[in-house]
Amino acid sequence: MSQPVSRDARALGLLPEGAKPPSPFRTAVIYGLSTLLPPLVTVVILLWAWSTINSYLLEPVSGAARHVLAWMIKDIRTEQDMAAAGAKKARREGGIYIQLGEQIYCQVEDQTYIPQQVWEYVRTRQRPEPLPQTGLGYYHRYVELRYLRPWVVIPAFLLGFILFLYLLGKLITARIGNFLYSYLERFLLRLPLVRNVYGAAKQVSDFFFGQRAVEFKRVVAVEYPRKGIWSIGFVTGEGFLDVQAAANEPVLSVLVPTSPAPMTGFTVQVRRSEVVDLNITVEQALEYLISCGVVGPLHQKVEFLPPEEQKRLGKSARLTEVESVAPVISSPLASSPPASKNPS
Repeated sequence: MSQPVSRDARALGLLPEGAKPPSPFRTAVIYGLSTLLPPLVTVVILLWAWSTINSYLLEPVSGAARHVLAWMIKDIRTEQDMAAAGAKKARREGGIYIQLGEQIYCQVEDQTYIPQQVWEYVRTRQRPEPLPQTGLGYYHRYVELRYLRPWVVIPAFLLGFILFLYLLGKLITARIGNFLYSYLERFLLRLPLVRNVYGAAKQVSDFFFGQRAVEFKRVVAVEYPRKGIWSIGFVTGEGFLDVQAAANEPVLSVLVPTSPAPMTGFTVQVRRSEVVDLNITVEQALEYLISCGVVGPLHQKVEFLPPEEQKRLGKSARLTEVESVAPVISSPLASSPPASKNPS
């Protein structure tokens, strides 16, 4: 988002000749959009992350738990089971019932029988979905409604996932766990298609979660990719000794990130004398890069400087412009060689 133009912007030459300043309505709309967009994007990213976790982790784990619990507690009888036990059917309102000992069973759509409490629990708490058509389906719905409620499943899933990560980390740090992990990693890196995906994912995870994180010591500006074009970079350390010997002066390793994804970029080695230190923080530099130069530190913009500093910079800029234009508009007679005098 472009910053509002100050009163002295036209006097300093910040506005092109003949251009009109932005209208108050447009400025207010842009400011409103810039205020609403960051939290909106944050909410969208969080919802996308939760949807991904729910689709690929929570739902498969909940489905497996529902299936296991249903198989553990199921009590499904068939017509042959009831006939062998000598039970008699009794038709009541709502379906067919059979009493076997002290337990009452209800018939479901696939002609099997389940306990009455399971049948009533599912039907009395039925959501706007079709009823199950099998006895096992009733038990799946029964387990989901009674045991796997969201306020129980989500905390249990988070605690279980954290415990799993802890145990996995302890296993990997152990000698036998590290040996097995190294063997599995070598096996994956030999597979033709898997090794490319796994290698890229491994590099990203090591970058974000590795013990040796990249530390940016300061923010600088370097002339990259050629002279006259300045790029923002992060100093990551000292350069190679061979490069310093070739340059005859100290050399710095500088990461030049790309916009709008500063997690990628180019690592270059630059002479220390050709590096300009910037009076901005790493966070401000990242904001500048992610916004493609739209958002920048206010103390680095002319319109937010005190009026005296604006006038001084404006005079300096106009003087530089006049000096650069003066050779172009100079008289051709002044630059032409003197005419030779012909003798009369």
